[in-house]
Amino acid sequence: MIGILVVSHEPLGTALIRCTRHVFGRMPLQLAALDVVPDEDPVAATSAARELLLRINDGSGAIVLTDVFGATPSRIATELADPYRVEVLTGVNLPMLLKALNNRRYPLDELVDLLVDSGRRAVFRIDPPPPIGPDPA
Repeated sequence: MIGILVVSHEPLGTALIRCTRHVFGRMPLQLAALDVVPDEDPVAATSAARELLLRINDGSGAIVLTDVFGATPSRIATELADPYRVEVLTGVNLPMLLKALNNRRYPLDELVDLLVDSGRRAVFRIDPPPPIGPDPA
């Protein structure tokens, strides 16, 4: 089963994985978060991320989800990328994470494509409902 690591600005990663516990009623397996605190040493954070990745990857591969492209968590996540074994995606949100957890038995490359599409479709405008009652005009 594909492991999932969220590397993000503090406290987003931990909050997202706590939300998954709320949705599923338990903490999903092979899921971890690294919350990067302000002024954290990137070398130490990358080392911690590698340790977490080793814990959650059973050999099936892993996906690292990060929040803001180009920011410190994203640069740390990029250091973890390994072709065919560890994929990195930016723009993590709860629908993307839930989709990843529900489809971890897909091959890694197919899951990445599914998540990119899901992430794009998770942001949209919600129009207000039409008024109830007679038209005021």
